[in-house]
Amino acid sequence: MKIIPAIDLLDGKAVRLSEGRRETATVYHDRPWELIGELAAAGAERVHIVDLEGAFHGARHQHELVDRLITSSPVPVQVGGGIRSYADVEHVVATGAQWVVLGTAAVKHPEMVVQMCRAHPGRMIIAVDARDGQVAVEGWVEDAGLSVVELAQKAEGWGAAAVLYTDVARDGTHVGPNVEATAALARAVSIDVIASGGVSKLDDLRALAAAGVPAVIVGRALYDKHFTLQEAIEAARG
Repeated sequence: MKIIPAIDLLDGKAVRLSEGRRETATVYHDRPWELIGELAAAGAERVHIVDLEGAFHGARHQHELVDRLITSSPVPVQVGGGIRSYADVEHVVATGAQWVVLGTAAVKHPEMVVQMCRAHPGRMIIAVDARDGQVAVEGWVEDAGLSVVELAQKAEGWGAAAVLYTDVARDGTHVGPNVEATAALARAVSIDVIASGGVSKLDDLRALAAAGVPAVIVGRALYDKHFTLQEAIEAARG
């Protein structure tokens, strides 16, 4: 299982939220462009970057900072947050992101996402963010009226590279990932499912790996020093 550390950006800083709520932000690094180098040096093979301002505003927001992280990263990156148009996707890809994460756009503009999957095969990741099994969009504040499995299967049909499954109620809470739901989703589709939300200890990673989950996003637990990135990588090997 691959460990993918997250860098969530808010007001130009690297932060983590609890349950996706802006008012819970904890600042972990004032210079995110240095953090991405530190993660790569510690063993990260991929980094997950999210423009939280973009997610909350419904449009790319921290353009210059995100571009700087993409171009300065020594490892491949996947980028999400406020990416809602063809132009957004093309810009992020042209800047050098290996993967683009699409969430709200996949629900509200599926025809665009289909075109992007075709234009950039193997590079679109569909974010499946859930509350009680239902997809949440617009920075996790709006119910999309769609089940997690329905969206994941649509993504598979569109030709997406993977789905990024986040249990919103667990994100940043240290309560443990929803292993059962993640594994069930992985069984429901043939493309990769990337787990996210709730990881707090190495046993959480071991449980996800044992369930056959191919990759996991790690954020708060890493920055709160519950374990090191190297320890996480070793745990993920089983």
